[in-house]
Amino acid sequence: MRTTEVDQLSQQRRSVFSKDYTGERVHDDIINQMLENANWAPNHKLTEPWRFVVFADDGLKQLGTFQSECYKRVTTADGTFREDRYQSLQTKPLESSHIIAVGMKRDEAKRLPEWEELGAVFCAIQNMYLTATAYGVGCYLSTGGGITNFEEAKPFFEWGPDDKLCGFLHVGMPKATQTAGRRIPISEKVTWIK
Repeated sequence: MRTTEVDQLSQQRRSVFSKDYTGERVHDDIINQMLENANWAPNHKLTEPWRFVVFADDGLKQLGTFQSECYKRVTTADGTFREDRYQSLQTKPLESSHIIAVGMKRDEAKRLPEWEELGAVFCAIQNMYLTATAYGVGCYLSTGGGITNFEEAKPFFEWGPDDKLCGFLHVGMPKATQTAGRRIPISEKVTWIK
């Protein structure tokens, strides 16, 4: 791959939200390639802490039901329940072709600090973003309406108490070419010491 292609791919990557999806189903081969590339993310001591659960077709309804009911159970108990959030959690998954739940499986020996394991998982997510961009597919990472903060959510994904639910990568075919992004120039964020 030429360096200009890497540069362009990195700069063209965007979060594309489900309101901007066509409704067309993304081919499973592209999802599998996103996951394969995620598996090559850097990780200290080769712990490979990333874990994925892919929801598609009827699985999206199951995810919506789970998210909304988990949200209702937790927030009713603490007095923060909102009906609009509950409804959104039920229906939002149906706007995507696939949703990939992303988790961190903690190294059982805890040889590394948790932040290193989380860093590796987020590198895997970036690999999925770049792969989606290369295939002309849109995606965005969400917290599932805060579900990622609920310990009660982990058993649904078969993750243990030391594992983390990091987010939900929504995937779909974008309606249009994405607009150019914007960033503050890197020169304003770097100090060189020579």
